[in-house]
Formats: sequence, C-alpha cells, structure tokens
Amino acid sequence: MNIELLSSFVDYGVLGVLWLMGFLVIFFWVERLLFYRSVDLNKYETLEELELDLSNNTSIISSFGANAPYIGLLGTVIGIIVTFYTLGLSGDVDVKKIMTSLALALKATAFALAAAIPAIFVYNHLNRKIEVMLIKWQILQKKK
Repeated sequence: MNIELLSSFVDYGVLGVLWLMGFLVIFFWVERLLFYRSVDLNKYETLEELELDLSNNTSIISSFGANAPYIGLLGTVIGIIVTFYTLGLSGDVDVKKIMTSLALALKATAFALAAAIPAIFVYNHLNRKIEVMLIKWQILQKKK
C-alpha cells in the first residue's frame, strides 16, 4: 500500500472535491439570487411553471450539503488508515508521524463541515425565497 498516494488522495482529491463543492454552492446561490431579482411574476400563467423556474439548481445545493460530510468521512477514514498503516510498518511509536496523519484525517472532517453547513443555510434561504415568491404569485392571481 502506498501511504504517500493515500495521503495525497486525501489532501488533493477529497479536499479538492470539498473546495469545488463549496465554490459551486456559492456560485449557484449568487446565480439564484440574481435570477430571483429579475423574475416577473406576471409573466407566469401557472404555479408549476413558476415553481420549476424558481427551484432550478436548488437540488444541487441540497445534494452538496447532504453529501459533503460523507466525502469528509471518506477522507477521515483514509487518514486513520494511513495512521495505523504507518504505525504498523514502522513498529515504533513515532509521535510526529501519528500526529501528522491524524491531523490529515481531521482536516478532511473540518473541510467537510465547512462545505456542508453553509450549503444547508443557503438551501434553506433559497427555499424561503421560493415560498415567498410563490405566495406573491398566488396573491397576484387572486387580484386578477
């Protein structure tokens, strides 16, 4: 087993995916907010048509928020495997190697939480905006 390869996988693979997920959450959040500003509720004839347009890309944000902890857990488990494997190979207790490997594992957990928590807040924020716009559309329809 190649320890450096596993460590690199956690450092670059897992953390890279989590960074990408965090960036995409922010990108889609901004994109949705800009779209919501430009929505003309009067041009929609059905509630379903409006709801489809408003909820576009929100499932991506929800998926990132739900799955980031699992990706972080994968990095954590690999980091722990690296720790035990390094201990088993060397046969002696090298505190520096142990702490470095454990720090790698905890870094994956921290990055996962840093990606997931804002994604859930963003998703809930957008859902509330969608609810408000749908209610406003219904009010407009009653006035017609």
